[in-house]
Amino acid sequence: MSTDLPASIDETAARLLAHDYVADRPLATALFLALRLQRPLFLEGEPGTGKTEIAKTVAAMLGRPLIRLQCHEGLDLAGAAYEWDHPRQMIEIRLAEREGATREQLAAELFSPRFLIRRALLQAIDPAQPVAPVLLIDELDRADEPFEAYLLELLSDFQITIPELGTVKARQPPIVVLTSNRTREVHDAVKRRCLYHWVGFPDAQRELEVLRRRVPGAGEALSRQIVAFIQALRGCDLFKLPGIAETIEWSRALLELDALQLDPETVNNTLGVLLKYQDDIARMQGSEAARLVEQVRAALRA
Repeated sequence: MSTDLPASIDETAARLLAHDYVADRPLATALFLALRLQRPLFLEGEPGTGKTEIAKTVAAMLGRPLIRLQCHEGLDLAGAAYEWDHPRQMIEIRLAEREGATREQLAAELFSPRFLIRRALLQAIDPAQPVAPVLLIDELDRADEPFEAYLLELLSDFQITIPELGTVKARQPPIVVLTSNRTREVHDAVKRRCLYHWVGFPDAQRELEVLRRRVPGAGEALSRQIVAFIQALRGCDLFKLPGIAETIEWSRALLELDALQLDPETVNNTLGVLLKYQDDIARMQGSEAARLVEQVRAALRA
């Protein structure tokens, strides 16, 4: 077991906190177990709740390189794991023909490692890696369902089989973090190979602590108003609720506007930082935003 791994749940939470990631106890537990058991960690939840950030923070706190695979529609094995360098292979064929090489010699040379283009998945399990990296498979739900089958061998045995070359197996298993915004269901076969954790919206206390660490320039009074407003906003019937990422971004925007406290005009003018759909913005603008601001002020006065 690598000595750079945390020895307890408390140490896991403390080391995350040292890198300004405020994790609750269940998340710290899931991460601790994933590290100690050498199992992939599957994080599912609403966008902007810190799923991607956890992988970045783990890489920073352990001093490991981060390899990120950003999933998208149409992603396949060539884009995620490996492909053969066909232009170089064609050049090699022309050169071999001039030198009179046999077909067997040519075939053996063409499918050697020097013609292999290593993508994120293969890089993560490369036995030549001096230290096991952190592999982030981000937004798996954006990839097509058949792509998930490519991951099963990797998630189970930390290896990839290349038909022309053989099996490439990690000397040390990488730390694997998968994320999903749940725009579709990910297959059970993937989830069974991972430890699972749902990353929800933070409560007010944890969100306030995040702001204190990520936006230290915001005053205590403004930070409390921001958190109270966001918490109230998440109780509204909106198409897309703001995550902690939007809370941080809005706080930074309000600092740039030299805001000392929330007021209806400032909130109306900056709703586009918090909300990303026009229907949501239209619903909250005007009297609804003013109502929430007054509700926040009354709650904090009480």
